[in-house]
Amino acid sequence: MELPLKRQRTVLRTKMSNAGSAIMKSIDSPSLLGHSRLVQDPYSENKSMGNLPPDVTLTSEFTSLKLGTRYEEHNGGSFLLLDGKENLKVSSAEQFLGRLNCDNSTRVKVVSVFGNTGDGKSHTLNQTFFEGGEVFSTSSEQDSCTLGVWVAYDPHMKVICLDTEGLLGSTSHENQRTRLLLKVLALSDIVIYRTRSERLHRDMFTFLGSASRAYTQHFQAALQVVGQRNEFGGPLSALGPAVIIFHETRHTRTLQASLTDSAEDLLRNRFAQNKLEIEAFSSLRYVGIQTLSPPTDFSDFRAAVQSELENTTVRSPRQPQVVFHTLKVLNDKFNGELENSSVVLFPDQYFTCPIKCSSCERRCESSMGHLKDGLHHSCAQRCRYQHQFDNCMYICKICHSNGKEVVVTPKLTASTDTSLFGFAKFAWSGYVIECPYCGEIYRSRQYWYGNKNPEDIAVRTEIQHVWPDQNSSTALGSQNAAQKVLDGVTYISEAVASVGSPPTRMLSSWVADQIAPKYWRPNHEIKHCHSCNKWFATTVSKHHCRACGEGFCEDCSNYVMPVPDRGWMSPVRVCVNCYQKASSSRGSGILDEIDDTEVRARKYGEAVVSTLSTVASVLEYPRGLIKDKARPSYWVPDHEVTHCCCCQVQFGPRITLHHCRDCGRGVCKDCSMNRRAVPHRGWDNPVRICNKCMKQD
Repeated sequence: MELPLKRQRTVLRTKMSNAGSAIMKSIDSPSLLGHSRLVQDPYSENKSMGNLPPDVTLTSEFTSLKLGTRYEEHNGGSFLLLDGKENLKVSSAEQFLGRLNCDNSTRVKVVSVFGNTGDGKSHTLNQTFFEGGEVFSTSSEQDSCTLGVWVAYDPHMKVICLDTEGLLGSTSHENQRTRLLLKVLALSDIVIYRTRSERLHRDMFTFLGSASRAYTQHFQAALQVVGQRNEFGGPLSALGPAVIIFHETRHTRTLQASLTDSAEDLLRNRFAQNKLEIEAFSSLRYVGIQTLSPPTDFSDFRAAVQSELENTTVRSPRQPQVVFHTLKVLNDKFNGELENSSVVLFPDQYFTCPIKCSSCERRCESSMGHLKDGLHHSCAQRCRYQHQFDNCMYICKICHSNGKEVVVTPKLTASTDTSLFGFAKFAWSGYVIECPYCGEIYRSRQYWYGNKNPEDIAVRTEIQHVWPDQNSSTALGSQNAAQKVLDGVTYISEAVASVGSPPTRMLSSWVADQIAPKYWRPNHEIKHCHSCNKWFATTVSKHHCRACGEGFCEDCSNYVMPVPDRGWMSPVRVCVNCYQKASSSRGSGILDEIDDTEVRARKYGEAVVSTLSTVASVLEYPRGLIKDKARPSYWVPDHEVTHCCCCQVQFGPRITLHHCRDCGRGVCKDCSMNRRAVPHRGWDNPVRICNKCMKQD
């Protein structure tokens, strides 16, 4: 696009004579002025990226215009060093020195400026360095024109200036921008925080306090590693940069020193009140100026910057090549993708239930007061399993395959069992899991050996949240069910002993079948003696021959001898026929079919066949087999318990170890005489409680 010759001459005369605003108003197209504005508000320090004036190129014959936005190199001498995505725009130290127009033998200091967007950071650098020239572009538009990090070199003051992207500006990569600024801060010798607000806001303290922590935890070690390399000129200082807070107001007074505290002391108190530390910075200085009418007076600020530049006790000037290498190392080390988390003005915790899951510590997502509306706690995020809560919920597999989520819990007895007979089955067969639609789907000890876990055959598991104010017996049912088996064994041995003959015979017969080897004929099938054909009355005992497994009366089975082919190495009961044919019936072919574990189970329960009155003394064998497996996870293991938690008496042969069902600690009998239900541990019926837990209630 070319302009008429008359218009070109008008533009040239205007730029050379630097006429006032009256001449500017006579120009038809102010956009022809390019980046160098003829009339500028001295107080205006804002910048813009959008709608920038077109670049002007003058030749001896004509003026050409180029429309576009800010380029990677500004005509005042600054150029883009790091873009908004943390990409280094200079490939080598030589290119860095060439674009700065700086000799590597010169030693320089690095000064960077930070602050909120629109607070005049670029204008501050221009007025402090470069003799007031417009090296860093400024604009009065709303949009910020500084994205990333721009750099320029002041040869008179020997300073590399870094102009940064403003805070609180509109961006979709806020976390990435913050990390970019922290890397620039770690590289700098002097950090200027420019704020033009009537009062110092929290965002300044938060940024500087967080930057100090990041420098101490991450950048300090990285800089020391860089400084240990020979080509970098020796170790770097452990202290961070000097910080100058340049605060400009118009209607309010700046911080004023008192008789006891300076302005810097007041700032340190504000950092301490906000629980922020600034120990990483080598010094902190405050420069406040109240501008009643523009332009801004930068004299005090220049003096403060000059004083810090002359101070070499903490940081000495470096070669520009070292500056570039340090920046490259930091940028390569602290890089990578970041999640873009936006700040929510009204977070959900303002309105949601404050209760947290005891297992995963996630908050309930229901609204406050939802329990009064009959709604339970809920959280869409998955919980994590913890043994002390046993927060694993069982769901019926069959129902789940049919599209229904039916929660099932282990119980002591099945719904079809009578009370006495059900407790007997519970004592020997463990807990049962029933589905309201499918009936009994699992029994924990259906067989003496080879029992499968419920997860393998009957249920699917789902980890559920543990809310502190709700009964967790559902989640703890499976945890305590095995221990309830052991408790039931002791209970049944005591309760059934006083029961009359008919129920005792029935239970004895049932228990005998549960522990009988496979080759034994079940008791319910035995009606007559296999030898004399005598009818078994209710009061007549049935006996099994250990050799053939048939049922006999006492007269026909009063012989004893070892039956090694069946696994009985010591003399046991046999019938008269097997005793007479002992030599001929012991063949090696039967021995291969014997399962020693079946016979062992019968040995452990041998005495209960005739009567349940002796079950208490014999049941220590099967109890010992499953005792360790049955213990709930919150119980203190036996080998770790040496003294009673209440009276501190030492456990031994005469002092029996018990466990409190509430706290799980070891307790003696005398200190655990109380009984009550512990629903939060899964004990719905009264169980053993230590004296300490009773007093807490």
